[in-house]
Amino acid sequence: MENFKSLDALYDFAIGEEEAAAKFYREIAGKLDRAWMRETFEQFAREEDGHKAKLLKMKSGDIPALSQEKILDLKIGDYLVDIETNADMDYQDALIVAMKKEKAAFKMYTTLAGLADNEQAKELLLSLAQEEAKHKLRFEIEYDDVILKEN
Repeated sequence: MENFKSLDALYDFAIGEEEAAAKFYREIAGKLDRAWMRETFEQFAREEDGHKAKLLKMKSGDIPALSQEKILDLKIGDYLVDIETNADMDYQDALIVAMKKEKAAFKMYTTLAGLADNEQAKELLLSLAQEEAKHKLRFEIEYDDVILKEN
């Protein structure tokens, strides 16, 4: 994690990460052949767009409503092998990649919160960490319901 010279620099970094995440989910959606699978990943892209919007509001001085709800971690993704994204990914691989990405986003926001010297920024970043944990949980539940129950 880089050192940030200002709170704006920290926000800019997080905004860039959210833009990359939204792009990533849209790219996965474009590779999936089933409409319901595509929609799942498109929805996650829209949620990442929402995270970006919260960060932009906070950067401009507008404080968004925050949630500090603690999210259950099933840890399914913690025990799966890393998967490379590629054009031939099936739904199982896409879910694994998504779980790992959301776990990394959770860790990133938790680390950024520790670097923030502004209490409101810290609260926003911890709130975003919980939203990423919620995404991971949704992917883990989907994996359990669709993949593990089939095997």
